[in-house]
Amino acid sequence: MTTAPSPRVRELIRLGAEQALAVTDEWIRAVDAATLSSGLVREVADDPDLSDAVRRGNLDNLLAWATANLRAPGEPVPANTSDVQIEVARAMTRRGMSGIGLDTYRTGQNVAWQRWMALAFDLTRDPDELRELLEVTSTSIASFIDRTVEAVSLRMVAEYDDLTRGSRVEQRETVGLLLQGAPVPRARAEAVLRYALDRSHLGVVLWSDDAGAAPLDRLDRAAERTMSVLGARERLVVDAAPGTLWVWFPVPRLDPGAPAALESELEGLGASVALGRPGHGVDGLRTSHLEAAEARRLGLRARRRAGRPGRVVAYDDVRLAALVAREPAAAAAFVADVLGDLATAPEELRETVRVVLACLGNVSAAAARLYTHRNTVMRRLERADTLLPRPLAEEPVQVAVALEALRWGALDP
Repeated sequence: MTTAPSPRVRELIRLGAEQALAVTDEWIRAVDAATLSSGLVREVADDPDLSDAVRRGNLDNLLAWATANLRAPGEPVPANTSDVQIEVARAMTRRGMSGIGLDTYRTGQNVAWQRWMALAFDLTRDPDELRELLEVTSTSIASFIDRTVEAVSLRMVAEYDDLTRGSRVEQRETVGLLLQGAPVPRARAEAVLRYALDRSHLGVVLWSDDAGAAPLDRLDRAAERTMSVLGARERLVVDAAPGTLWVWFPVPRLDPGAPAALESELEGLGASVALGRPGHGVDGLRTSHLEAAEARRLGLRARRRAGRPGRVVAYDDVRLAALVAREPAAAAAFVADVLGDLATAPEELRETVRVVLACLGNVSAAAARLYTHRNTVMRRLERADTLLPRPLAEEPVQVAVALEALRWGALDP
């Protein structure tokens, strides 16, 4: 439809945009679910960096179209070339997923259109008004996505050109091959990476706490401080995605006090860190990185569910939960059987039991760790015993495992 919409339809579009903005969370959940559920984007959905980038891009597009139609109902909406869309393009290009990234725009468009149609039928019952409203907005949404996809595609091409020049690209590709287990000659890999591989490596994942990507210099400072705390003299750094660095330090062991020291050192930088365990050689480099990535995944789950832990998480802390998470159905049955009603009890009650078990039943030590009076701990233990299917003293090990699984979000909600 090429003619301008009628005044009445303009008003309906404005009202619809206003309502869409009022239920943005509901719409965006549907769009996110659709764009991240396809088998083609499974690798994206499983990657916290890429999935977060897609979610931010979906929300940004919805807000851009609705806001434009709130200001100028029915007028053409220009391509969305915001910083958020540029970061999505950069993230997808760096992981070689440009085509998949563009597909998410079309999937999001389809879901948003379905939501808009349902809303349109609530705006008017007049068949002529409804027909015009749907024609105008169908063209508007399709044109907006077309323009945005074209703009993002151009940005992806530019990003690819940038990435395929210089040593950083070669380093990123070499690390990718090593992590995949490809038979890269060690001498060749060391020459490209400028980093010796025949020694111990501690893998670390550093990322921004912000919704968007942190400035690279801030993450670089976080890497510097991490290196200082670990007592390393050099590091291998890969710019994995916007707001994320993969780092390796040639250290043979992780000091038990390092995570707490890092909590303090990273204060004010808006960055978090996940630590693997040191491993030797190329296999150790790969394994330590995978452990750090798993620690990050479970750490983020725990943070979203309960507001903790802090900005540092070590694989040693989540190792038990990671093992449990490999069989989610069996793990869920195990937790339900072992914990019973304690599984849904207040967080402070479960945490008290967990800390008491970690202190080998020493109530006084647990009270000190919890900054709670000993009598309060005793009362909570008595309450926990009434919720557990069997007394805590009969199966403390199983209860401890189940509580660790819940603590780190090893089970799907």
